[in-house]
Amino acid sequence: MLQTTKYIDPLIDFAFKKIFGSDSNKDLLIDFLNEVFNGRKHIVDLIYNKNEHPGELKKDGGVIFDLLCTGDHNDHFIIEIQRGKQQNFKQRALFYTSRLISDQAPKGKRSAWGYKLTEVFLIALLEDTIASDFSKEQYLHEINLCDRNTGKVFYEKLGYIYIELHKFVKTADELETGLDKWLFALKNMGTMDKVPAGFATPVFEKLFNIAQYTNLTKEEKMLWDNNLKRKWDNQNVLDYALNEAREKGHELGHQEGHQEGHQEGHQEGHQSGIEQGARESIRKTAVKMKEKGLSFQQIAEITDLKISEIEAL
Repeated sequence: MLQTTKYIDPLIDFAFKKIFGSDSNKDLLIDFLNEVFNGRKHIVDLIYNKNEHPGELKKDGGVIFDLLCTGDHNDHFIIEIQRGKQQNFKQRALFYTSRLISDQAPKGKRSAWGYKLTEVFLIALLEDTIASDFSKEQYLHEINLCDRNTGKVFYEKLGYIYIELHKFVKTADELETGLDKWLFALKNMGTMDKVPAGFATPVFEKLFNIAQYTNLTKEEKMLWDNNLKRKWDNQNVLDYALNEAREKGHELGHQEGHQEGHQEGHQEGHQSGIEQGARESIRKTAVKMKEKGLSFQQIAEITDLKISEIEAL
């Protein structure tokens, strides 16, 4: 039995889907989204859509969302969890929303349609940063189309909300808003042993009840334990690769630096060796992950390698 804390971690796939991904729990997702939009939108109801979204043609790339919902005003919400650094995450977000927008076009005759688009929003919960241009302290980023010079919003019906949970550092005593409570719970629930003070509302009582490990069925406990083991295995493999890369990089760096015969060459050779060692170790890590049965997409998310590189290994 792997579980060592009272509550399952909502940022792991099984737990996220159990908490937010069913009709019986959609009141939790509605409450969370309303707190995120902070009065700019008020969602009364949601319909869960299939998270797999194939292309129209076989050659078109399909997408698989973590969660995809339609609101009571026919607005679309993509909710994604990003558990580590990933290459081209911003591009993936653009691709996801573009697919939902383009699919609104009626098939066949389009003359009477008039491009009446419904709203599309992507909400991403991030355990790490995805952009160096994000501020070091700000944890909530709201992105939309705007005029570069004036900052005036050009189009209201497309938006990206990125929440960097590692930057949310408020303690339980410092929580002021409903969103504060949600972010605190999402970030810390996996290590809690009791419900914090101030969370005695029907929504949060239901959240903690659902997330309590002892309330899971036998089958759910097995799924959770497998998810947790996979997370630990992936982290162990990645930690090993990074340590190996550092050691190999230092060794190669010293060798190349000595061959250069002067301080500048030593420094350049040292840095080059570190980079070369890191690349080699990351590739070895990807091979081990393939042997463990991880998908190419999972390997790409963890290692930052391109899928084409992973396929060639």
